[in-house]
Amino acid sequence: MPAQNQTLVMEFILVGLSSNPRTQLVLFVIFLVVYLLILVGNGIIMITILHDRGLHTPMYFFLSNLSFIDICHSTVTVPKMLADFLTTVKTISFEGCVTQMFFLHLFACTEIFLLTVMAYDRYVAICNPMHYLTVMNHKVCLLLAGTIWLGGTVHSLALIGMTINLPYCGPREVDNFFCDVPPIIKLACTNTYVIEILIVSNSGLISIVCFVVLVVSYGVILVSLRNRFAEGRRKALSTCAAHLTVVTLFLGHCIFIYSRPSTSFSEDKVVSVFFTAITPLLNPIIYTLRNEDMKRALHKLLRQKVTAEKTLEPLESM
Repeated sequence: MPAQNQTLVMEFILVGLSSNPRTQLVLFVIFLVVYLLILVGNGIIMITILHDRGLHTPMYFFLSNLSFIDICHSTVTVPKMLADFLTTVKTISFEGCVTQMFFLHLFACTEIFLLTVMAYDRYVAICNPMHYLTVMNHKVCLLLAGTIWLGGTVHSLALIGMTINLPYCGPREVDNFFCDVPPIIKLACTNTYVIEILIVSNSGLISIVCFVVLVVSYGVILVSLRNRFAEGRRKALSTCAAHLTVVTLFLGHCIFIYSRPSTSFSEDKVVSVFFTAITPLLNPIIYTLRNEDMKRALHKLLRQKVTAEKTLEPLESM
């Protein structure tokens, strides 16, 4: 009998972050504010980059992609979590769980690849500035963007393919606030050791390799900055520091969760909160508040909007 036909579970129960009604209400308010800030913050970055032609460079092209992925990544899990805070029984259908896992890993893996590409972009800009626009031309940027999305799709399909082919006949409780591959395969009615090793080899290896590549890239950048002028060195270091902060927060979760077999730790949920909600919120803060070009472009956009509104006021009064 095929493994799919042995699956009797039609829905899963998400344990969530808390079972206390008062705590859940407090968490609902907190994460609602966080989610709205994610949408607004990343949305402003995308609109500002699109509107200001001075930001139509490879760096900001990838940064707008990062903001888009962060919005999608948080939307996969946070709205469902918010809804579950207001219910007693937190259930998700088998199909909904599979869909959530697919898009979670699609956006997460794509972001890992994007962060790696952004490190390469900074390496070329800082270490080979004379040929930067030649190396990172529009065609290359589009090709890199397409490649990372394709890589994320292949990665996600591989994980979901391994997961849905397992038989699920109970139990149904997922020890988290969203569906993810490690806690789901623990519920399978079969030995999953081989699958767990494959997941570690897939997700864990991708995370570790990309992290090593990123660290090496920034190591080379830091060495090359020794002979730069103070102002140029300060700006480059600021950009690299912002990028490394995002990388550490995001890849830290991936390495912690996916570089080991499916063993639950009490810290898993806390780490998952940072992965799904906090990191997408920090990205616009880090890149906007630490980036002079973004701040100037944002102020320019706001001034233009205020000017346009003042221009329309006399016309509306006529």
